[in-house]
Order: sequence, then C-alpha cells, then structure tokens
Amino acid sequence: MRKHQRGITVIGWLFLLVPIGIVGYAGIRLAPVYLNYMKLTRSIEQTSTQLKNDESLSAQSIRNTLEKHFDIESLDFPTAKDVVVRRDGQAWIMEAAYEDAAPLFGNISLLVKFNKTAKIE
Repeated sequence: MRKHQRGITVIGWLFLLVPIGIVGYAGIRLAPVYLNYMKLTRSIEQTSTQLKNDESLSAQSIRNTLEKHFDIESLDFPTAKDVVVRRDGQAWIMEAAYEDAAPLFGNISLLVKFNKTAKIE
C-alpha cells in the first residue's frame, strides 16, 4: 500500500511564489517614487524650519528658498512652481499635491497620489 506523500508540489510552489514575486517587483518599481517623495518632504520641512519667524516673508521668497532646496536634493519632479504657496492668516502654507506613476509591466502602471503640507509661522 502506498503511503500519503507530504510536502508541496511544483504547482503549489508556483501559486506561492508568483504573487510574492509580483509584489516584490512592484515594491522595487515603487521605491524611486517614494524616495522622490521623501526628498520633497525633506525640502519642504527644511524650508519651513529655515524661514520660521522671518518677518519679511513673501510667496516669492518662499518659492526661491524652496527652489534652492530642490536643487540641493536634485529634485526634478514636482518643480517648485508646482508647490502652492498661500497665506492663511498670519501663517504661510506650502502644499504639494501631485500624482506619480511607476510602470509595472506592459501597459500596467502603479499610480500613487501624494499630498504634503507645511506651515510657516
């Protein structure tokens, strides 16, 4: 009489490894998009900290400082012009809301939406 076999078959391994491989590949493709967002976040936070308690602030001076930080971080997308700078009472608000796509394979892409806001008081 034949004993029951134990273990996983080749087809079972394929069912396990293919989804794990796709998720891993998607993570590799999304890594540059999130690294770019971290550069943007760092630039906006540094601009906010640098210009804190500055009495002679204007939208143009905020944009110029932000552009310098973008140059230091080698940030090409989004540009400093894409960041909305507006006044809210006594404070200034910088808001970067944008979408970025990472091609996965073929005509399938992963779309990621980002929204970063910082306040200069």
